[in-house]
Amino acid sequence: MNGLYDEIRIALYRVWNRRWLALAVAWGICLLGWLVVALIPNTYASEAKLFVGQQAMLSTSMIDDRNDQRQQMDQIQQTLLSADNLEKVIRATKLGDNISSDREMATKIVSLRENIEVKSDQPNVFNITVKQSGAGRSDGEAAALARDIAQKIIDIFQEENIAGGAGRTSQALRFLDQQLADRQKELQDAEQKRVAFETQNLGLLPGAGSASQQLLSARAELSQIDSQLASAQSSLAALNGQLAGTPAMLSTPNPSGGGSQISQLQGQLASARARGWTDSHPDVIALKEQIASLRASGAGESGGGSFKTPNPAYSSLQSMQAERAATVSALRARKSALEADVSRLIGKQSAEPGVQAEYERISQDYDVLKQQYDKLLAERENMRLKGEVEEETDLTQFRVVNPPSMSRVPAAPNRPLLLAAVLVLGLAGGAGAAFALSQLRTSFPTAGSLEKASGLPVIGSISEMLTEAQRAARKRKLKLFFGGTGALAGVFLLLMMVEFIQRGTVA
Repeated sequence: MNGLYDEIRIALYRVWNRRWLALAVAWGICLLGWLVVALIPNTYASEAKLFVGQQAMLSTSMIDDRNDQRQQMDQIQQTLLSADNLEKVIRATKLGDNISSDREMATKIVSLRENIEVKSDQPNVFNITVKQSGAGRSDGEAAALARDIAQKIIDIFQEENIAGGAGRTSQALRFLDQQLADRQKELQDAEQKRVAFETQNLGLLPGAGSASQQLLSARAELSQIDSQLASAQSSLAALNGQLAGTPAMLSTPNPSGGGSQISQLQGQLASARARGWTDSHPDVIALKEQIASLRASGAGESGGGSFKTPNPAYSSLQSMQAERAATVSALRARKSALEADVSRLIGKQSAEPGVQAEYERISQDYDVLKQQYDKLLAERENMRLKGEVEEETDLTQFRVVNPPSMSRVPAAPNRPLLLAAVLVLGLAGGAGAAFALSQLRTSFPTAGSLEKASGLPVIGSISEMLTEAQRAARKRKLKLFFGGTGALAGVFLLLMMVEFIQRGTVA
C-alpha cells in the first residue's frame, strides 16, 4: 500500500513540476474542443399528441385488437410519410422556399422523412415528433419551423381522415395488393429455384437416395461380395486340387482279363474324389487297399491286353471347374464395379454437406416467403371486412391532445454536457502530456526513487535552499499558474452562461 502511495505521489510531483506544460495543453484542447462544440448547429424538436379512437363494433373473432392497433399504426406512418404528403408539407412551410427542381424536392423529402417520428406508447394515442436543424437559420427559426411542420402534418391527418374511412381502407388495400403481388412473384421464383436445385442435386439431397445412403448400401454389398468371392476362390482351389489328382484317361482291360476289377475300383476311386472325398476318407482308403491287393496278386497282369477310355469323373470335374471359375470372374468384376462406385460416392459425399446446407437455405427462404404471403393475405381480408363496416358506421374519433410545441431547449446537442466533457478532456490531456514528458526527461523527486533506479545506496539528500528573491519569484509564478487555471474555469462558466442565455432568447 505504501508503494502505491509513493508511486501516486511521485506521479503527481512530476505533473506538478511541469504544470505550465499541462496548463498550456489543457488550454489548447479546451479552446479547440469548445470551438467544435460551438460550430455544431442546434436541433429543435416539436412534439404533438393525437388521440385516434375506434368504437369496438367488430367482434374479436373478426379483428384482433393488437393486430388492429399495429395495422392502424402502420397505415398512419405510411400515409403521413408518403412522398405526396411530405411534398405538401414542404411547399406549405419555409422548407420549400429555395427549391427549384424535382431533384431538390426529392432530396428534401428524404431528409424530412428521416426527421419525422410517429410512435404509439398507449392504445389509440399517437406521438408525432418533428426535428429541425438550425443550420443556415437562427435557433428561433428552427424551433418555429419544427412546430409548423408538425402542425401541417396534423392538418393533413385531419383532411385525409387517415384514421378511418373508405379512402384509408382503399389505399391500404391497394398497398396490400401490391405487396401480395410482389410476394407471389417471389414465392414462385423461390419454388422454381427449389425444384431446379432438387433436380440438379438429386443424389446429394437428404433421403433414401442420398450419397450417404448409397455409400452405405454399396459398402454392405461390397462386404458381401468379398465373402462370396473368398468362398468361391476356396471352392475353386479345392476343385483344382481334385482335378490334378484325377486321371484324364482310364485303362480298360479286355473282359476276359482280371484287370477289369482294378479298372472298376479305379473308377470308383475317381468318383469318390470327384465328390470331394479326401485320401483320409475310410472308403477311399478301402478302395486303395483293394487295388493294391489285386495288383500284388498279379490279377491285374492276366488277360489279353487293355485300351484307354476317357475318365467320366475327370470330365465332370472339368465342367465344375469351368462353372466355378466363371463364378469367381463374375464376382471379381462385380467387386471392381462396386469399388469404383464407392470411390465415386465418397467424392460426392464430400460435396453433400454444402449441397444440403444450400438446400436448407433455399427451403427456409421459401418457407419465410410463404409465411409472409399468408400473413399479408390474412391482413388484406381483415382490412376488407373492416372497411365494409366503416363505410356504414362512423367509427372514428379524432382529437388533438397536445398541440405542436415550440421548444426553447434544443433537442441536440447537449451542449452543456459537451462543454464539460471538453474541459475534463483538456485537464486530463494536459496532465497526461506533463507526465509523458517527465517519463522522457527522468528526474528523481525522492532519494528512494534514485536508489531504486540506480541500484546503489543513497547516503543522504540535500534540501533546496532558496533566497528571498527566489521565493518571491516562485510565488508570482504560482499566482500566474492559478490565474491561468482560474481563467480556464472562467471561460467554461462563461460559455455555459452564454448557452443558457441563448436558450432564453429563443422566441
